[in-house]
Amino acid sequence: MLEIRWHSRAGQGAVTGAKGLADVISTTGKHVQAFAFYGSAKRGAAMMAFNRVDDKVIMNHEKYMEPDFVFVIDPALVFTSDVTVNHKENTIYIITTHLSTEELVASQPKLAGKKVYTVDCIKIAQETIGRAIPNTPMLGAFMKISGMYDIEFFKESMKRILGKLPQKIIDANMLAIQRAFDEVK
Repeated sequence: MLEIRWHSRAGQGAVTGAKGLADVISTTGKHVQAFAFYGSAKRGAAMMAFNRVDDKVIMNHEKYMEPDFVFVIDPALVFTSDVTVNHKENTIYIITTHLSTEELVASQPKLAGKKVYTVDCIKIAQETIGRAIPNTPMLGAFMKISGMYDIEFFKESMKRILGKLPQKIIDANMLAIQRAFDEVK
C-alpha cells in the first residue's frame, strides 16, 4: 500500500490536492482514500491530509500511517511540526521552500539522512495561478519524483477534475503542475 501524508495550513489546498490525486488514481483501477485531519478549524491552522493507494480494497481508515511520501506545502511547518514522525527508512519528502535541498537539510537536522526534494510551490503558484495555493504544483513535483503517471496523462486528468473552473484557472494550474515537475530537485 502506498501512503502519503500532506502537511499544510488550512486554506492552502492540501485537502483539495489529496482529493484531486485520489480522483486521478481512481480512474486507473486502483483503490484510494483521501481524508484530512484538522486541529483548529480556522484558515491558517496547521493540518494534515492523507492518501492511501492500493490494488485491493483499503480497510484501514485510521489517520496513523508510516508514509511512503510526505508533502510539506507550507515551508514553516518543517520547523514548527515534526514532519518526520512515523517515517519509514525510505520515506521520500517533497518540501516547498525557496531554500536548496542542502540548505534546508542543514537548517533542519531531522531531515539529515532522508530522501528530500525541494521545489518552491508557493512561488510557482503565485506566478502562474496568481494565488499562494501550492497544491497542484506539489502534485506536479510528485509526478516527477514518483513516476506514478506520465505528466501528460496526469495533466489531462487534472483538467477534467478542474473542469468546473474558468479556463484561465485550469490553464494556470497546468502551467503550475508542469513548472513544479520541471523544477523539483
